[in-house]
Amino acid sequence: MKIIEIHGFNLSFPLAEPMGNALNVFRKRDALLIQIRTDSGLSGWGEAGNSPHAAGAFIRARLAGLILGKSPAEYGRHFQSMCGSVGYDRRGAAMMAISAIDMALHDLAAQMHGISVAALMGGAVRNEVLAYASGPFVRMQPDPYREYQREVDQYLSLNFKAIKPRGGVEPRADGIMANALRKQVGPDVGIMVDINQSYTAAAAIRAAKFMEDADLLWIEEPVQPEDLPGYQSFARATRVATAGGEALGSLRAFRDFLAAGTFDILQPDLSICGGYSGFRQIWALAQAYDLPIMPHVFGTTVNFHASLQMLAVLEPRRGGACAAYPFVECDMMDNPLLRLAGTPSVSRHGMLAIPEASGTGLDLQPERLEPWITDSWSEHL
Repeated sequence: MKIIEIHGFNLSFPLAEPMGNALNVFRKRDALLIQIRTDSGLSGWGEAGNSPHAAGAFIRARLAGLILGKSPAEYGRHFQSMCGSVGYDRRGAAMMAISAIDMALHDLAAQMHGISVAALMGGAVRNEVLAYASGPFVRMQPDPYREYQREVDQYLSLNFKAIKPRGGVEPRADGIMANALRKQVGPDVGIMVDINQSYTAAAAIRAAKFMEDADLLWIEEPVQPEDLPGYQSFARATRVATAGGEALGSLRAFRDFLAAGTFDILQPDLSICGGYSGFRQIWALAQAYDLPIMPHVFGTTVNFHASLQMLAVLEPRRGGACAAYPFVECDMMDNPLLRLAGTPSVSRHGMLAIPEASGTGLDLQPERLEPWITDSWSEHL
């Protein structure tokens, strides 16, 4: 079996209402999906986590020639050759391009054997995972947190047992928001707050102190993603766990942060850090430091399904929550690209089933993408 075509789909959809986090307001969301086809008729899917046009250009200029005509079963060798072609750009669009290709190659390699990607990686240790609602999101002024109570009630009605609202508007306002949510959900629902890189270290520390009574599981991305001294200051000054890493695109970046004693929870994104191959390298670091690791997930159904396969093989870590880590993140924006394979359904116990079908368990036909395609391209033999 050999690869005969790489097809790229640039996708975009508008939001009905501007929303986002304290750093960015989204009016639309974009994505790049990659379909790799073989001469046997099988297709594998991958996703680039950001900079979709730049990632697509890098695939066409540098990566396509490395894998066309080759077997997807050699995904390890392909990962090495792709990383060797990067040059200086080891943490940006190039790594996102590699992530999409690596994701699709694993999907194909597993399908070749008629097994799941989790089985390809050595076998699943779980068939379901606790899901957390990634939301509510910040609205425009004058009251950015105005919809939180209503939306959290919706999440609870959908059986979520953990919720991650966006914070970072202003430290005292964060405290009011987090403590109000704790009263709303009671003691048994996990709450995590995502600052989304919006604070300086000093402001993040103030916010953490105002939120202490909310009994948070973690505070995520309190400062800019490569602000190593800021993360150190925050981790030393706060009692709540520090989570991060979604914006880090290399093994060496995670090495530096762990050596500095910053993260308590690692959150690489498969669509940013090098796909399954990159994630598994970072996982080894997490094991060396005895820290929990779980994928950051904020994109389409492709990255979501890939992340479920990764979650299936990660060892459990007790982190003080109602269940052992890892958890799976469920984007609560109105995201049609997350529903391409149906809306994920959370059980009454707050769990999400992990597909056991071949590949990632995702049966996606390109025709389903048509309403959101803004551009497409193809590289082939």
